[in-house]
Amino acid sequence: MSTSRSEAARLSRQSPNVVPDRDCPLCPRLVAFREANRAREPLWHNAPVAPFGDIKARLLIVGLAPGMQGANRTGRPFTGDYAGDLLYATLLEYGFAKGTYHARPDDGLKLVDCRIANAVHCVPPQNKPLPVEINTCRQFLVANLETMPKLRAIIALGRIAHDSVLKPLKLKASQAPFGHGAVHQAGAFKLYDSYHCSRYNTNTGVLTPDMFRSVFAKVKADLD
Repeated sequence: MSTSRSEAARLSRQSPNVVPDRDCPLCPRLVAFREANRAREPLWHNAPVAPFGDIKARLLIVGLAPGMQGANRTGRPFTGDYAGDLLYATLLEYGFAKGTYHARPDDGLKLVDCRIANAVHCVPPQNKPLPVEINTCRQFLVANLETMPKLRAIIALGRIAHDSVLKPLKLKASQAPFGHGAVHQAGAFKLYDSYHCSRYNTNTGVLTPDMFRSVFAKVKADLD
């Protein structure tokens, strides 16, 4: 399944929902990858992953894209892979979630004053979305921001998530350079940067659990 550039442009100009349709045609490379995954793993989610959490939350966490074995399989952001283990443990520790995380979407875990979305809603090959795919999918991230009436804080997990949030917040990269632990003011919003909680980053020591917790501790203190 593919779509012409003109058709993709027409669809992208329409007012988006907060998540693409299950068979969203906007990114041909991601469509082809999705179809291959559906053929190989027909019981997996294999579709754009919807945000998780209440639209009335004050905190939005923005990740990169669904992981192959995580959200692409389970259908819930950061659920089923190592990044989710660290993220949800931290959310529970700081009161942004309640219940027990069992790495599956029916575990009953609830987010508290928190919502999770991704810069790119479909799993990309090798977890690396192309710039055109990031730009195309940004409309859905913008829709998320616009439908959260109480939003005050945004945590960007990684540079791509950070860069994707800058345009909707009308911030220039020179005004808000990415850096772990950095906090940027954007009108009524604060943007908090963190290295992504991937297994690679934690295994190599780029991000430690304490470094990750420090970001959420800051957000918690600012929102209280």
